[in-house]
Amino acid sequence: HSNELSMKEDSRLNLLDDGTLMIQNTQETDQGIYQCMAKNVAGEVKTQEVTLRYFESPARPSFVIHPQNTEVLVGESVTLECSAAGHPQPRITWTKGDRTPLPSDPRITITPSGGLYIQNVKQEDSGEYTCFATNSIDNIHATAYIIVQALPQFTVTPQDKTVIEGQTVDFPCEAQGYPQPVIAWTKGGGQLSVDRRHLVLSSGTLRISRVALHDQGQYECQAVNIIGSQQIVVYLTVQPRVTPVFASVPSDMTVEVGTNVQIPCSAQGEPEPVITWNKDGVQVTESGKFHVSPEGFLTIRDVGTADEGRYECVARNTIGYSSVSMVLSVNVPNVSRNGDPFVQTSIVEAIATVDRAINSTRTHLFDSRPRSPNDLLALFRYPRDPYTVEQARAGEIFERTLQLIQDHVQDGLMVDLNGTSYHYNDLVSPQYLNLIANLSGCTAHRRVNNCSDMCFHQKYRTHDGTCNNLQHPMWGASLTAFERLLKSVYENGFNLPRGIEPRRLSNGYALPMPRLVSTTLIGTETITPDDQYTHMLMQWGQFLDHDLDLTVAALSEARFSDGQHCSSVCTNDPPCFSIMIPPNDPRVRNGARCMFFVRSSPVCGSGMTSLLMNSVYPREQINQLTSYIDASNVYGSSDHEALEIRDLASQRGLLRQGIVQRSGKPLLPFATGPPTECMRDENESPIPCFLAGDQRSNEQLGLTSIHTLWFREHNRIATELLKLNPHWDGDTIYHETRKIVGAEMQHITFSHWLPKIFGEVGMKMLGEYKGYDPSVNSGITNEFATAAFRFGHTLINAFLYRLDENFEPIPQGHLPLHKAFFSPFRIVNEGGIDPLLRGLFGVAGKMRVPSQLLNTELTERLFSMARTVALDLAAMNIQRGRDHGIPPYHDFRVYCNLSSAQTFEDLKNEIKNPEIREKLSRLYGSPLNIDLFPALMVEDLVPGSRLGPTLMCLLSTQFRRIRDGDRLWYENPGVFTPAQLTQIKQTSLARVLCDNGDNITRVQHDVFKVAEFPHGYSSCEDIPKLDLRMWQDCCEDCRTRGQFNAFSYHFRGRRSLDYSFQEDKPLKNMKISKAVSSVKQSKYFRNATSTSKENSNMPAVNDFKEFVLEMQKTISSLRNQIKKLESRLSKTDCTDEKGKSYASNETWKRDPCTVCECKVGQITCFVESCPPADCEAPVKVKGDCCPVCLKQNINRKEP
Repeated sequence: HSNELSMKEDSRLNLLDDGTLMIQNTQETDQGIYQCMAKNVAGEVKTQEVTLRYFESPARPSFVIHPQNTEVLVGESVTLECSAAGHPQPRITWTKGDRTPLPSDPRITITPSGGLYIQNVKQEDSGEYTCFATNSIDNIHATAYIIVQALPQFTVTPQDKTVIEGQTVDFPCEAQGYPQPVIAWTKGGGQLSVDRRHLVLSSGTLRISRVALHDQGQYECQAVNIIGSQQIVVYLTVQPRVTPVFASVPSDMTVEVGTNVQIPCSAQGEPEPVITWNKDGVQVTESGKFHVSPEGFLTIRDVGTADEGRYECVARNTIGYSSVSMVLSVNVPNVSRNGDPFVQTSIVEAIATVDRAINSTRTHLFDSRPRSPNDLLALFRYPRDPYTVEQARAGEIFERTLQLIQDHVQDGLMVDLNGTSYHYNDLVSPQYLNLIANLSGCTAHRRVNNCSDMCFHQKYRTHDGTCNNLQHPMWGASLTAFERLLKSVYENGFNLPRGIEPRRLSNGYALPMPRLVSTTLIGTETITPDDQYTHMLMQWGQFLDHDLDLTVAALSEARFSDGQHCSSVCTNDPPCFSIMIPPNDPRVRNGARCMFFVRSSPVCGSGMTSLLMNSVYPREQINQLTSYIDASNVYGSSDHEALEIRDLASQRGLLRQGIVQRSGKPLLPFATGPPTECMRDENESPIPCFLAGDQRSNEQLGLTSIHTLWFREHNRIATELLKLNPHWDGDTIYHETRKIVGAEMQHITFSHWLPKIFGEVGMKMLGEYKGYDPSVNSGITNEFATAAFRFGHTLINAFLYRLDENFEPIPQGHLPLHKAFFSPFRIVNEGGIDPLLRGLFGVAGKMRVPSQLLNTELTERLFSMARTVALDLAAMNIQRGRDHGIPPYHDFRVYCNLSSAQTFEDLKNEIKNPEIREKLSRLYGSPLNIDLFPALMVEDLVPGSRLGPTLMCLLSTQFRRIRDGDRLWYENPGVFTPAQLTQIKQTSLARVLCDNGDNITRVQHDVFKVAEFPHGYSSCEDIPKLDLRMWQDCCEDCRTRGQFNAFSYHFRGRRSLDYSFQEDKPLKNMKISKAVSSVKQSKYFRNATSTSKENSNMPAVNDFKEFVLEMQKTISSLRNQIKKLESRLSKTDCTDEKGKSYASNETWKRDPCTVCECKVGQITCFVESCPPADCEAPVKVKGDCCPVCLKQNINRKEP
């Protein structure tokens, strides 16, 4: 370039001697055109030009200019600069967001230097931009943000609202912009009221709580940032709180028996009120008996004296409610009825057919091994107490007689062209109805309660639950009718279940077969493990249920009409109520037409307690157990059951025990008698069922293990109490131990188990314990026993896991559930109860998911046996609900203050899954038809709980009643001393497992919660224990201060009858009491309880000898008296109040109306009740109980 090179300035340049130019370490700047020039004084000469080209090595791109975050206003332009160097020269490209290419927009261009240029910027241009520099060597990128500053724009806008005074209202308001706008609220341009009722949430929502009338007006939501502000206006209208107003009100009415009556009631309001009716505090539901019109009018069909009472019409809307009541009286004319002539023949036939069917069933069940799942189910539920059997038999005869009378009357009306329909209440005259009750045995099996022994009843429970509530002794007692939250729903208003006639429509649709509901909606092979709770959560629920309810089953598997077995005829003739199998069901391929099912036994006359039964009541069912949490599953619900399982021989207050295992701990005793449900397979070990307080203890091995645990807990506590109080007799030890065990179960249930089932919401609904309320009936409701508490079936795993000491599977492996039914031999032969217990508290339970309800072990293989049709638990639950007249799900939604559902879409808040709602729609047609059990199971769970909203309502109502209506509830002051109550509150199921397992040494502190082994487990030594020293009898005045002196320290003679009770020892000898008193007054006792002035603390030798002689005489006298008492107690004859003796099984008449019987030393008397005489002046005939009409020849037969 005609520029002379300077060799001195650049050391890389060298001019050699021969004129050669040498360039060392060439650079890109060295390239160009070179010439060699030679010159002297004469001149110069140049060579031809030569070109030096530079070829550098490849280089990865590097940014020369990085793009920078840039803020820009809407409408302006912006440039993000970006340039890079490298060899070859890098190519610049841009993307936006998640590497999305730039949109094709003329506003967006890339400058020659690589910068991104955007004209007329819009809000959507904001975001992340990435500059890529790429050549053949590498690809690099740098990111920058364009932040578009813009006025706020509303994304959620509030709307005008109208609310009721006192409600809470939300005005949602949200906006976006840059910078992020701030939400501010004003009212009418001014500041909001400064009080706690007005709150602006972080989301921008304005919430006004407990809206008042003066809150009405205009509200402004303002969104403000540095660019500017935006405003939106809404208006709040507040309606005053006004309760519904009745447009028509009912008045007292008197109607004829057997007629239909309509009671008017309607109301106005905004929103429109919903009308409901209550009778004597129980809500009336739509059924064959009752109908509530859209206006609110109540129609009662076939009115009987049972329908008499106070009816309350309640009008509710979102504002409030109003109620008005009336009294309905029923006039029963003294006229004969069409069914009267058929009474005698019908009751004779009923007794014969019912007894024939019962005897046939008993022969079939108890004279051979069970041959089918039907036999297993019947044996499993068959009553064991003779009194229960007789009561159920009487109920069947009573109802069968009425059915036969109606059949006779209808046969006689075959030529009646008017199609007259006769109802049960005008079928027979009241006096004949009472005669039927007498002859069927209804009145003979009514208990007469004696709660006079307050020394016993103040401290202890009766086995049958009577005398808990001293004002209402039968509340919560065993063998009483279930209570109801809503009136029963029967097709004929009396006893026919919904769906018993397949062609009858309900709300325009036929009810689906229960088996179809099960296969479509409930059965699942997929199970989701529970991430929080163990399988013990399910097992405790089942054990608890078996302490609360057991429906008395039908006594016959064969229909009364001809004695054919229910499973073979597949009809609905009483007591059969077969579960039909749909045409496309997989079981049809095996030739099955139906599944075995029989109805529950009815309450005799359905619950009447008066001696004069003059009306027919809707069918009710019998709860065989006490309704209290009283450990009746350990001790039984009757004296008969309690005596069967007590060890009376030892007089140590123990329960009978069975074989002792290698661990040294006993199993439950074996049941005696005919072959049982546990001996169902000749190929399996011929070990009979275990005997426990509840007849279902052998149903599955997990349940049997828990029964074993608590039987051992009783004997453990009883043994300890005897050591602490040797002067207590066996009955005192038994009752004290039973009281402690029941309290332990109450504490575990309410403090450890229920909080996990209910969650925080449910426990608030349950409320805190405020003491015993004698106005609360603790009785179990039919809805609870038949549907609500069966939710536990959805928590059952398909396997029972069996784990060894290291929580690894035992050699025999885990058990599919269908192999665990009625299999006590597996406990005896396959490792005892510990592996099963570890499988319960060491394995996650089944999560309750609305789309995964009952595992197929329960719906397809229940009680399965070779070559037989297995049962389906879900279908049985639905069928049982219909059998018991349980109203549909919709009625309980209304009862629990949920919205009334007229369409399936109305269920979306409680059943969010649209697929489930669609299945319900296909099955039931109308939301008014849905059975209670499946609907409760598919409801979405309330957060933190294992229940849906309706189920939570029903269960919290029941458990509140159980607790508040129990006079002997463990927290009720006076039931336990404060020190004892403190110890009971130390109780946990973990401690019971440690104390009573075969060799359980490590558990979680809370066995209901999932824990990781071994880190989440604790040694049993670290689990708090129940300190039974708080139950030790102490002396009133201890001689040495600070020394604990027990009665047992001073007196260790034969245990005294003073520590027993009349219920257990009705024959107490007065001489023994005097002898004991003399011991208490001896010099020894005087010395032990008085201060001594003698220097020595030891008594004199002579005094001691004198005391020993006195004690020997006393003991000898006591032994003689006890022998006499034992001799009297061993006799089986009886002595009445007049001193007259009777032999065992001898009967006699105390008076014309009272027949007495001597059985095993006890006298039982039955009083005959007389029907109303059919004349104005009946005459009492000497020797007869009932007055008679001399001028009328009435055929009267003594029951």
